Amino acid sequence: MRAEKDSVVSFHYSVRDVADAAAEPIDDSRKRGEPMLALLGHGQLVPGVEKALTGHEAGEKFAVDIAPADAYGEYQEGLLQRVPKKYFRDAQTLKPGMTTVLQTRDGGQRLVTVHKVGMVSIDVNHNHPLAGKTLHFEIEVTGVRAAAPEELQHGHAHAGDGHAHG
Repeated sequence: MRAEKDSVVSFHYSVRDVADAAAEPIDDSRKRGEPMLALLGHGQLVPGVEKALTGHEAGEKFAVDIAPADAYGEYQEGLLQRVPKKYFRDAQTLKPGMTTVLQTRDGGQRLVTVHKVGMVSIDVNHNHPLAGKTLHFEIEVTGVRAAAPEELQHGHAHAGDGHAHG
């Protein structure tokens, strides 16, 4: 079966910044052991990876470079914000350059990069850490199957024999 919208794809990947190809991968699914699992066509992956997976079958390996527009977007100037420390978990351990999760006022979360740590506040950059970067993905498709009705209803893939929502 070929990967297409509403199919569940499992795959291993490693990703590098094209500009720093000699560096260690930014992320590598094999280090976690389990392949990534995604329901295509439901916004679970960056658009470039989803497009690249479409049409491939289990057992295929390929590489693809993905421009910022199809990955994490272009880097935008002016996205620095000073935030009170109370909105961070473990604020005392944060240092410039680290990424962390910011608790938003509406109860959500946002990944940010620490720019500066002050006495009562932390300056953060709201750009995704990979914004503005062209990314090189090495991908191995390990499985493709039709999505179950429950997966389509929930809008994401379920591992194994199903998935319970709490």
